[in-house]
Amino acid sequence: MAEPKALRVGMVGYAFMGAAHSHAWRTAPRFFDLPLAPELTAVAGRDAERVAAAAAKLGWGSTETDWRRLIERDDIDLIDICTPGDTHADIAIAALEAGKHVLCEKPLANSVAEAERMTAAADAAAARGVASMCGFSYRRTPALSLAKRLVDSGALGTIRHVRAQYLQDWLTDQNAPLTWRLDKSKSGSGSLGDIGAHIIDAAQWITGQTISGVSALLETFVTERPVGGDFVGLGGRGGTEAVKGPVTVDDAAIFSARFDAGAGQAGAIGVFEATRFALGRKNAMRLELNGSTASLAFDFEDMNSLWYYDAAEEPNAGFRKIQVTEPDHPYTGHWWPVGHGLGYEHAFTHQVVDLVEAIASGSRPTPSFADALQVQRVLAAVEASAADESRWTKV
Repeated sequence: MAEPKALRVGMVGYAFMGAAHSHAWRTAPRFFDLPLAPELTAVAGRDAERVAAAAAKLGWGSTETDWRRLIERDDIDLIDICTPGDTHADIAIAALEAGKHVLCEKPLANSVAEAERMTAAADAAAARGVASMCGFSYRRTPALSLAKRLVDSGALGTIRHVRAQYLQDWLTDQNAPLTWRLDKSKSGSGSLGDIGAHIIDAAQWITGQTISGVSALLETFVTERPVGGDFVGLGGRGGTEAVKGPVTVDDAAIFSARFDAGAGQAGAIGVFEATRFALGRKNAMRLELNGSTASLAFDFEDMNSLWYYDAAEEPNAGFRKIQVTEPDHPYTGHWWPVGHGLGYEHAFTHQVVDLVEAIASGSRPTPSFADALQVQRVLAAVEASAADESRWTKV
């Protein structure tokens, strides 16, 4: 059997998301039979010493200190964007126009206008056989993929309620340092875009409905933070010096929403919450759907499980726990024996698998830039509503 053709990857950025993506590119061909063979060709970062250390640690073959050099190289087929949101549009558009496939982290951009330009570039590139995808990795969590399968099968009947939360606590210490995620010019928004985008995408994807209107509140609990300090994980501990800088994003976002089911059907109603101030909640990405015949519930802190309630089982009905590790569950048959759970990093591996298979087949991968643009429009509507006394705002 002939060896699969190489898919030569150039990645921009090497921190949290860069590490997750690097692991995925290395791991995917070792557990899945892929039609193309990913090669970690080059990684780009502004600091030559740090990017060299990252390349050695994460397995990249070479380095660049300017992302433009990656795009110019003829030994790179795909650009993987793992940088703050303020750089996404420039990198993605340049890469697509140069004929490079693109994987871009979420949220797609820092504004609707940027996302629209990126989507137009993606559509034009697709006509030339160039693929693009936005990295909403939670779609590839097996339990959420199973939830999507159940909804698509009609098991829940008509979806009436969507209840979505993303709860973290890494900013509860008011002395946690001022990182780029707290700077609107770099991140676009705070909890809303950083983690709220994930539950917006998951809710729309699983229900097959789009959010058509919102009423929202945004809150910033800590308005200044230390400029320096010890950085650990996403946050850390601020320095003892008195120098502080302004927090220019939201710490928490709450909004109600109405969905559009299309075809003259009544859409669901939803409640969304995203915060990095929920003490004790480390990565509680939660979704519950209530339909006319069944309900399901998911919490990423118990990510290998999906809870399912079937009203047809009354009067002895109750939520039952589905352990999503069976061979016929999404993705899981490629990994470990039944009952041996997966982790956070596996969703990124599944993302690589789906992207590589789409590129090889000439199909358009999902979530597309157009899907991500819809999420961006919801984010913008939430911000507009919150700025206008929570007035109902159409998406």
